[in-house]
Amino acid sequence: MVSSIVDEISKAQEPAIGLRAGSAARSLVSGFFAATAWSGVAALTELWPDRPESDWAYTSDFAAVCGALAVALGLAAIAGVRFAVLQRLQRLAPWLLALALFMAAWEAVTAKLGLLPLPFFPPPQAIVEALIEDWGQLVAGIFASLRLLTAGYFLGATVGFVTGVAIGWSRLASYWIHPMLRFIGPLPATAWLPLAFFVFPSSFSASIFLIALATGFPVTVLTWSGITSVNSAYYDIARTLGADQRFLVLKVAIPAAMPHVFVGLFMGLGTSFAVLVVAEMLGVKAGLGWYLQWAQGWAAYANMYAALLIMAFLCSALITLLFRLRDRLLSWQKGLVRW
Repeated sequence: MVSSIVDEISKAQEPAIGLRAGSAARSLVSGFFAATAWSGVAALTELWPDRPESDWAYTSDFAAVCGALAVALGLAAIAGVRFAVLQRLQRLAPWLLALALFMAAWEAVTAKLGLLPLPFFPPPQAIVEALIEDWGQLVAGIFASLRLLTAGYFLGATVGFVTGVAIGWSRLASYWIHPMLRFIGPLPATAWLPLAFFVFPSSFSASIFLIALATGFPVTVLTWSGITSVNSAYYDIARTLGADQRFLVLKVAIPAAMPHVFVGLFMGLGTSFAVLVVAEMLGVKAGLGWYLQWAQGWAAYANMYAALLIMAFLCSALITLLFRLRDRLLSWQKGLVRW
């Protein structure tokens, strides 16, 4: 009896053990290919001489960074055989391999062969040089842009959310606000630049207004859409249980509309970044947008690409944070997580 139970348990564990072993093997192979690709990028950068007329000071440093990344990927792949957490490298391996091939091609056609014209297409080590030598100004620009973006985005998201709830719930608010929304909302926020810089006392407050305007319209429209699309049966059940108007808005309408609200927040984040760059180009003394204008004016395209790269990472980080918040809130809405 005991032996039969032990046999059944061991047979049940065999597929799980085989699955873990297969995942570890795939992680090892994927990590090995990614590490080999980045080792190739390091060898190509260091061993293939740059063009004679070029003077890239950070070629060896870029090769060292690629080599260090290759070593790190190799060690992570080996450690992934024992640690299941590192087996997630298997999902990133195709992207790491594609990025290594792109870097190799970029290095070859710019620094080695010179097929792309300078200064419009600098090699990767030129961007590394810009990041190292101009890091202080770039960090100051990040904080200045975050300060401006945070103020404008939260203001626009708050006003847009409240306005969307009001339009979706109240017929009176819909009667008065809806026509103005149809008139003002579709216009690009940058079209209000002359008026904003005339009305507001400083370029900073005018930029906040423009970012808030770009954020508020999609949040308002999607929140309004979410409120109006709530199933009427939810309201009937809540009224049957004695719910008042406040309860219907806060506990029924808004939670049910949250998926639509987050779509509006995602759209508003993208438009706010576009307006941020334009606002900083015209009115402020610091920020990534200002830095882009400065770099373009001096034909420092490596610095411009470095700022664009930082801005892309910043936008991606904010979108990831918004995704995490959305998943948390929607899980709480469904009763899967307790705050």
